[in-house]
Amino acid sequence: MRDSAILITYDKEDVVKEAFALCDAAGYELKKTIRQKFLNRSKFGLGEGKVEELKELVKSLKPDVIIYDEILRPSQNYNLASTLKTKILDREMLILEIFERRARSSESMLQVKMAQLRYEMSRAKERVRLAKMGEQPGFMGIGKFEVDVYHNDIRNRMNSTKAKLVKSSRQRELHRQARKRIGFKTISLAGYTSAGKTTLFNTLTGEQREESPNLFTTLSTTTRKIVLRGMEILVSDTVGFISRLPAYMIEAFKSTLEELVYTDIVLVVIDASDPVPELKKKFRSCVSTLDEIGVNHDKIVFVLNKSDLVTEEDISEKAVQIGLTGNRKWLAVSAATGKNVPSLEDLIHQILENNPVPSEKAGSEIREIEVNHED
Repeated sequence: MRDSAILITYDKEDVVKEAFALCDAAGYELKKTIRQKFLNRSKFGLGEGKVEELKELVKSLKPDVIIYDEILRPSQNYNLASTLKTKILDREMLILEIFERRARSSESMLQVKMAQLRYEMSRAKERVRLAKMGEQPGFMGIGKFEVDVYHNDIRNRMNSTKAKLVKSSRQRELHRQARKRIGFKTISLAGYTSAGKTTLFNTLTGEQREESPNLFTTLSTTTRKIVLRGMEILVSDTVGFISRLPAYMIEAFKSTLEELVYTDIVLVVIDASDPVPELKKKFRSCVSTLDEIGVNHDKIVFVLNKSDLVTEEDISEKAVQIGLTGNRKWLAVSAATGKNVPSLEDLIHQILENNPVPSEKAGSEIREIEVNHED
């Protein structure tokens, strides 16, 4: 049975839609949604009048949690939880809960743990101060810690987790060196979560990885070898992006996302069936994240997926609206139906053929590098 929740979010359709998807992915059943123009008031995030209304809602609906679709300062979280006598989850903690549910490989579990510790560290001092003021619902029982002890405990756990992630990153570097030595070309799929990356991965590779409309189905990188027009290529599926994703979460998944920096082609998958405002937001989020990681724009191909759900005129208009003009390479496809996938394969082959690398294909090395990074 799923825990019940009241959602507080912005009064914008695309934001509400994403918030619903986040709540569903985290396993919460929404009893009530409250839409607000502003969620950044100083004391509660909300206005005090709205907090009074919430108190009555909490009494009648008795939710297990209140989900706040914005980043709350520890003092705001404390004020809300103390007043409403209910556990409060802000946007960051909600995403971390989803990450924890979705993590399957040992590396993705370590990455999620690192993100959780970074979240905790940034709030440690204020949490200790507030915990000494009084008991807060869902406050994780940290009142017994002095601030220096608490900080050191988190720092020690972070160092331990980071050391394991560094080891994992070195392993990836060895794989990259082996790929370069053998002569393999590489393609990585990136894009906003739920855009259809995994469906396209399955279509290109013949795999049957889990496909889902839920957010963050993929947290770890899976790599498969394909033969395209006689060329052996490694194709990787990566974690999806999302708007308002804090920098420390991107940093926690750096060892996975850094594959995008070294790959020969980055296929940025975009959901062409989204309304233009939502499409623009997701496109900006993808480009911003790729810039933050340090991906060269010259190797990016934008793939407008789900083209079977919209007309060609709509796709052309949307491409202009989000700025896919000039030197940017893009193509509309449908990973689900296979529409234009051969054209995408032709484009991939053409790009890779124009960027040859030395090939020293020894059979044993090829077998060694055909890997799945999921443990």
